[in-house]
Amino acid sequence: RYIHRQPPSRLTSFDMGDASGVFEVELSLVGLERCQIRHQALEAARIASNREMTKKVGRQNYHLRMRVKPYHYLRENKMISGAGADRVQDGMRRAWGKVIGLAARVRPGQPLITVRVNPRHIGSAMTALKKAAPKMPTPCKIVFDKIDPELKRKMGYGT
Repeated sequence: RYIHRQPPSRLTSFDMGDASGVFEVELSLVGLERCQIRHQALEAARIASNREMTKKVGRQNYHLRMRVKPYHYLRENKMISGAGADRVQDGMRRAWGKVIGLAARVRPGQPLITVRVNPRHIGSAMTALKKAAPKMPTPCKIVFDKIDPELKRKMGYGT
């Protein structure tokens, strides 16, 4: 009733690379604070990380998945500025606003992007996630979701 049209999401593809491939290592970019991430920011992070992975390891050697979906409507009550605007505008009366975009609501510790690779491409996957992190409105960290403990110890990440 109040939403006259749903704005199209900029984020259109959620799986990139080889989705059916078998990979030994899984890394995730995890948000550390509760926030709303606009669909433009998610798309910018997806493009940056996907471009890095495609350039460094090739399309068949990774699987990148966007783990959050923008579903929350963002609204704006536009204000008129200029001479005589106070006579035309209603101020905060009926101030519900129009839908201007979409956002994903994120909890602390929720994975935003996940990359699955083989052990020799871990460095490229970490670089791709590092390139996506500044595009997010929350501080992020990279977490190993799935990795052989022996390989992790060899890389210098402790137990």
